[in-house]
Amino acid sequence: MRIAQVLLDEIVEHALQDAPNECCGMVASRAGEAVRVHRARNAAASPLRYEIDGMEQYRIQTEIEDDGLELGAIYHSHTRSAPYPSQTDINLAFYPESLYVIVGVQDRDAPEVKAYRIQDGQVSEAELQVV
Repeated sequence: MRIAQVLLDEIVEHALQDAPNECCGMVASRAGEAVRVHRARNAAASPLRYEIDGMEQYRIQTEIEDDGLELGAIYHSHTRSAPYPSQTDINLAFYPESLYVIVGVQDRDAPEVKAYRIQDGQVSEAELQVV
C-alpha cells in the first residue's frame, strides 16, 4: 500500500499519544493508496491489547464505504514489544484483504512501523510504500 508521509505521521502520533495503552484505527484506501486515517478509541484501554467498539467500527466502515473507498489497513500499536503480530493479533485478523499495520513505540524516540498480511493464521510482511 502506498501511504503519504503525513498520513503515516498521523498514525505514529496516535500511537505516541495513546501510550502507554495501545492505539487502534483504520485506514481508508483507493486502488492501493491510503486516503484517510480513521482513529478509533481502544475500548480495552490496555497496554497489552486493543479492541474497537463494535458500533464505532461499524460507523467507520460505513463511512469508508459511503465515500467509495476500501478498508486498506487496520492499525494498532505495541507499547512493550516489537511491531510484529502477537498470537492474539493473528487470531483476531478477520479482514484478510486488509493490511495490518503495527507501530512499535517501545522506544518512543524511534517508533517503528511495519505492515503485514495475515491470512489463514499465516503472517507475511507487506510493503508500506511511503510517498
